[in-house]
Amino acid sequence: MRRLLLLGITSMCSSSIAIAASPNAIAIQVWKDPNCGCCKDWIAHLEKNNFSLKVHDQGNNAARAQLGMPQKFASCHTALVGGYVIEGHVPAVDIQRLLKEKPQALGLAVPGMPIGSPGMDGTVYGARRDAYQVLLIQKDGSSKVFNSYS
Repeated sequence: MRRLLLLGITSMCSSSIAIAASPNAIAIQVWKDPNCGCCKDWIAHLEKNNFSLKVHDQGNNAARAQLGMPQKFASCHTALVGGYVIEGHVPAVDIQRLLKEKPQALGLAVPGMPIGSPGMDGTVYGARRDAYQVLLIQKDGSSKVFNSYS
């Protein structure tokens, strides 16, 4: 029994190291509150989608302001990837698309915390899914729809 437990722990550690050490992993920094569960779930979503994370558990208000993301697009976490600011529960696929297309923009935002978005889609929410939009935020603070989810 002890051998199986150790083997299981070793295999879990190997898996997480492989994800973090993947040569193709996309490096991203995240600022969040240390007690926020939905932020942790969003981080897990990114890890499953080939992102390598550096997490700052000090809240995100100062980071959001320093990175230039307007308060009207605020959510519970802020990230920086490839020179773009990511605010809130943006799906990994949209971040990957942003990095591929490289538009002249500040970044992406999902304002608020819509149910059904990555990190806000756990069992505690049941089958509920709110429609929401991923916004492309321009450097002048304006926005346009980058993707829509229903």
